[in-house]
Amino acid sequence: MNSLRKVRGSTALLGSLSVMLATGVHAQAPASPPTAPDGTLTLERIDVVGDRVGTVGYLATRTTSATRTDTPLIDTPQSVTVVTRQQIRDQNYQNLTEQLRYVPGVVPAQGEGNRDDVVIRGQRSSADFYVNGMRDDVQYYRDTYNVERIEVLKGPNAMIFGRGGGGGVVNRVLKEADGLRLREITAGGGQFDDKRLAVDIGDRFSDTLFFRLNGVVEDSGTYRQYGDLRRYGVNPTATFLIDPATTLKLSYEYFHDDRFVDRGITSQGARAYDYRRNLRTFFGNPDVNFTKVDAHIATATLDHRFDGGVQMHSQLRFADYDRFYRNTLPAGAVNAAGTAVSLSAYRNETDRTNLFSQNDFTYEFVTGPLKHTLLAGFELGRQEGLAFRETGNFGAVGVRNVVVNPLAPVTRIPVIFLNNGTTDANYRYSLGLAAAYAQDQVEVNEHLQLIAGLRYDRFDFSSRARDNRPNGSNDRVDNLLSPRAGIVVKPLANLAFYGSYSVSYLPSTGDQIGIFSPGLAIAEPEKFENREVGVKYDVTPALQLTAALYDLDRTNQRLPDPVNSGFFLLSGKTNAKGVEIGANGYLTDWWQVAGGYALTDARIGSATSATVVAGNKVGLVPFNTVTLWNRFDITKEFGLGLGYIHQSHTFAASDNAVRLPGFSRFDLGLFYRVNESVQAQVNIENLFDRHYVATANSNFNITPGSPRAIRVQVVARF
Repeated sequence: MNSLRKVRGSTALLGSLSVMLATGVHAQAPASPPTAPDGTLTLERIDVVGDRVGTVGYLATRTTSATRTDTPLIDTPQSVTVVTRQQIRDQNYQNLTEQLRYVPGVVPAQGEGNRDDVVIRGQRSSADFYVNGMRDDVQYYRDTYNVERIEVLKGPNAMIFGRGGGGGVVNRVLKEADGLRLREITAGGGQFDDKRLAVDIGDRFSDTLFFRLNGVVEDSGTYRQYGDLRRYGVNPTATFLIDPATTLKLSYEYFHDDRFVDRGITSQGARAYDYRRNLRTFFGNPDVNFTKVDAHIATATLDHRFDGGVQMHSQLRFADYDRFYRNTLPAGAVNAAGTAVSLSAYRNETDRTNLFSQNDFTYEFVTGPLKHTLLAGFELGRQEGLAFRETGNFGAVGVRNVVVNPLAPVTRIPVIFLNNGTTDANYRYSLGLAAAYAQDQVEVNEHLQLIAGLRYDRFDFSSRARDNRPNGSNDRVDNLLSPRAGIVVKPLANLAFYGSYSVSYLPSTGDQIGIFSPGLAIAEPEKFENREVGVKYDVTPALQLTAALYDLDRTNQRLPDPVNSGFFLLSGKTNAKGVEIGANGYLTDWWQVAGGYALTDARIGSATSATVVAGNKVGLVPFNTVTLWNRFDITKEFGLGLGYIHQSHTFAASDNAVRLPGFSRFDLGLFYRVNESVQAQVNIENLFDRHYVATANSNFNITPGSPRAIRVQVVARF
């Protein structure tokens, strides 16, 4: 038995971890815990200029995103799950949505086969995605090649992030130039013609100028019949240490992704249409389906500490997205006889340009026995874009559907795309944003902390038709106030009980701004109101256990007005109640875990349509989920990863007409350190090749889960 297995080795590891995390040191752990001959933890990378996040292996102990201040997770009155860089590498999933499968309370959605889409605490969104705390809300598939960690902050988050975020938000924290020498190449491949290459290069030009370059290229297939994807990205970053009090960081990313759009299979009766037989079967015209995005994202971040002790964190981001997709898809269920299914088609162009300026000022001071961390800031932004939709016609104008045999659902009938007057979108829009916020974190004593904050948002939306349709120009201004309050009670330094209350709003333009009818122009925003209590327990300095109990109301959901066509009754309601339990970190110095359990009871409170009625379960929300990823470092050279995902049944949509069966799945990872510079790994997704339904977008767009899939990856450092 080597020293890692000895009790004194464990004690040394945990003690070293304790010192490292308490001082905010960040280490990116390699394939096995980095130990010296005496069993103590060594540091492979130290974040000397970036966020001092305290990350080791699968364990993260602090974040700046949840409060906009550097706060330990145990002192944050909110449920937060951090997916660290080592977990991302060990699991080796190919996109952001899949990488979230082991986060309690998060369920991937299909996203119509063209974008990231998640359900968090019963709330589905394609827009609640952020990068370093700033909005990245365009619909596309995001990669993880330049990601240091992924933070999932659950519950309404308007105080920190602004509009939306009713169930939570997903924040990617990117790699930064930190002045350390790094030369890393990651090459991978596997089943379904999977081919991928990524590089990570960092160094310093001088003691005050650092650089880093991340890049990726991928050309892969999928387990589906015509599935393929091509993507590449490059992200150079630089850090300038202007003076001891001032740091400037610059980042530019160009990212391209194009792939086959796959809306999955359809249903028959109350279930997915024979998904075991149709694991690969495509429904539609494969010559038509296609999606692509070209994203240019430039960011400047300035940090400065004034002489009086005020700290400024200012970010300026410009992002331009060229976004397009077209598809054919099942438009209904297979008939009872199993002889016919209808297909439809459309195309969308959703280009967007974002410009955001975000400015935070933090000041720590003492009033009597109270220690304050005061945050004040403002955010300005403008978003402009295009919402253009064209309906597909099969072979001739006016033929909007084609019927095919579900046993042979591929058609080669040419598709003609036409903008059909008022029924298809054809708008230019602009959105002006202005926000101001303030928050105070008060440490009463070592056992009691309070937090309170308030954000004001002005949301000024304008939509103009590009043609002569009636009522083609509409405007709306919303002035929104979003409060947040929380309390943390710590009977012990490593044990915290918390309670919190927060509110978020979603303006009537919805998740994705663009189409804006007269009925939407007079509709009030949707409201999310969350009440949460929980406990956080650092069992050791290297292991965190968390539990949360929440009650989330969503109101002002729009119900079509049966009297005035095109207008709405704001009587729709949903309620989500749930329990989330999480575990992250080292059970021992050779066993790491990440995952947990979520019980989510999300139901329709009042009708939002004739079929979505009170008492129905919200679509794509399983009542029970269990996710647990384990990593065992058997020897210094060899490690084993074992993951388990269990999900109870769901419904494809909130009308509860189509039931998706529950499933259990095992994933496997094998890790081998060839030498100090080279690591190799094999990942097997769905180890026992179980047939299951992974997710859906509607009753007629259902995605079968992947069969057994083997991926190989080699990481070389030099």
